[in-house]
Amino acid sequence: MITVPQQEIDPALTPNEAIGAQLRRFRKARGLTQVELGKLINYSDSLISLIENGERPAPLKLLRRADKVLDTCGALELLYWSTKGSTLIGGFLAYIEHETKATALKIFQLNVIPGLLQTRGYASALIGAAAQRGEIPQEKVSERLNVRMARQALLYREPAPSIHVVMEESCLRPVGGPFVMAEQLRRLESVASLPHVKLQIAPSSLGEHLPTTWPFMLLTSTDERWMAYLETIQRGYVERDDEKEIRSLARTYDWLQTQALSCADSLTFIRTRLKEFHAMTPITAVKPNSWMKSSYSNGGGDCVEVAPGLPGVLPVRDSKDPDGPQLAFGMDAWQSFIAGIKSGELGDI
Repeated sequence: MITVPQQEIDPALTPNEAIGAQLRRFRKARGLTQVELGKLINYSDSLISLIENGERPAPLKLLRRADKVLDTCGALELLYWSTKGSTLIGGFLAYIEHETKATALKIFQLNVIPGLLQTRGYASALIGAAAQRGEIPQEKVSERLNVRMARQALLYREPAPSIHVVMEESCLRPVGGPFVMAEQLRRLESVASLPHVKLQIAPSSLGEHLPTTWPFMLLTSTDERWMAYLETIQRGYVERDDEKEIRSLARTYDWLQTQALSCADSLTFIRTRLKEFHAMTPITAVKPNSWMKSSYSNGGGDCVEVAPGLPGVLPVRDSKDPDGPQLAFGMDAWQSFIAGIKSGELGDI
């Protein structure tokens, strides 16, 4: 991972100019010319020049390739989706800009898993439900989902930020069905194993002693000062100047840490809850005409069929035995599998 001096992107820049400026910054930090970068990502140096000057919009595929080659942990893709974040709650885009630079984050969450830890299936269920309620346009669902997923590159940044999450027990309530929730709980297990992440569950038995009924986040700014982010139903707020309020939230967070289950006990609690979703139940929701041959089946007679359309899960069956066993893949697992086939990492399948 390259280390780039933390610099603010001029808010007066257009989205194209902002992306171009960041691409140039990462490229130079790697000591690459435009010609050299172009050869590595299979794009012309003239196009890279136009993008860096803000004269052409950057294709998402180009930015993804550049993220990989420049080892940016997805920073360019996040910037791409953030510039399209017209469906984000007011004030949240300002928070994202600080989040990407933070060296430490403290998160308290109620009712839902924090966005940084959500699987695609879990996030898709929540965002899809918001669209059904008319809170966001249906055509903006994928845009908001991509912003949420791109933010998670922060977890694997080098140097990694210190991340401490306290979740109230209500965050583990079912969302998206048993397959989606099982995948989400396994994701929490995985993230909790990262050395820079601490994850605690605040039990519902705290009852009236829970010090706040609103989620909030504390994070460091580029000058190592703490700031806070809070949300109402209508919008979010980044608080940098009210030191009294920030100190009050810090005290609340310290109290939550002491009252929550330990990290080890929290992981045990998550694993116990996971067992409730592990049982594979028949996929009765699949309509007979929903099955289709996967484009990734081989030509030797071995064919699988998939039934897209269920939130967060993809049913799979053997086309030669349609009445036989069915498997249910979480969407994250299926997409990782497809990505492995495309990249050749899994060999000839």
